[in-house]
Amino acid sequence: MQISSRFTIAVHMLVCMEAFRDEYKVTSDFLAASIQVNPVIIRRILSQLRDAGIIQVKRGTGGAFPARPLEETTFLDIYRAVECIEENTLFHFHENPNLNCPVGKNIHNILDDKLLRVQEAMERELKAITLKNVMDDLKACLLDNA
Repeated sequence: MQISSRFTIAVHMLVCMEAFRDEYKVTSDFLAASIQVNPVIIRRILSQLRDAGIIQVKRGTGGAFPARPLEETTFLDIYRAVECIEENTLFHFHENPNLNCPVGKNIHNILDDKLLRVQEAMERELKAITLKNVMDDLKACLLDNA
């Protein structure tokens, strides 16, 4: 299983918005240059973050910026905004197990509660990390490299 790169791209975008907010207008082209992806991908993620209330975007050359204090935005907020999965559906189940097989007939019931526990654990961890944590780590890296 692998979470798409949209999540890490979104975190990168949000860190750039905060790190450069007083120096540059953070536009999709600016973010695309930092992340080295097509600006179309950036604009799609910007829309998802905006729709989730995580960022504000000023049209034209106004730029994008976080809509709320960094300690109020968790990795779980970002994940839910960009990963496009429904609640309790992190794991996609194969559609047509053989119901004539004792394993195929029972596998869904056997795994459902276990997979839900795994998803809940992951979401707890995502909820424990905020954008402020990431910015604090960035500041520490910059000091170490100075």
